[in-house]
Amino acid sequence: MTTGAAVPLPFVDEHTVTVDAGAEELWHRLLTRLDRSLSGAGGARYVRLVGGDPREAAGPRPLTEGSAYPGFRVVAAVPGRELALAGSHRFSTYSLVFRLEPLEDGRTRLAAETRAAFPGVAGRIYRLLVIGSGGHALGMRRMLAGYREP
Repeated sequence: MTTGAAVPLPFVDEHTVTVDAGAEELWHRLLTRLDRSLSGAGGARYVRLVGGDPREAAGPRPLTEGSAYPGFRVVAAVPGRELALAGSHRFSTYSLVFRLEPLEDGRTRLAAETRAAFPGVAGRIYRLLVIGSGGHALGMRRMLAGYREP
């Protein structure tokens, strides 16, 4: 079940990576890099094109509950443990939850769970294009791999 969501969305996938950093350091990387990458002009244009909500960056920084950037709103933030994002556009309602799990050797396991609903014919076509094509999985694996670097 997704943190901060009133009704759980259908599970799409989960991707994980092990990072050579403690949970506190990785938490800082996660907040900084997500904010930087998702607040860009390209993301804002895409969100406007698909009728996304929210449409622009807003709220407190560093990211915490109530912060937003194009396509995502922070619905829960437990420092060093979990960051839950949610958003919607005309083809989908979705959530992305990052979970940090400290490991005994000083490293941290970072998991990203995606849940989404794709209503109607247009939603099913969008799902096929984004999820069915493998594009979403590729993007998630690339994003998580980037957290391995300091």
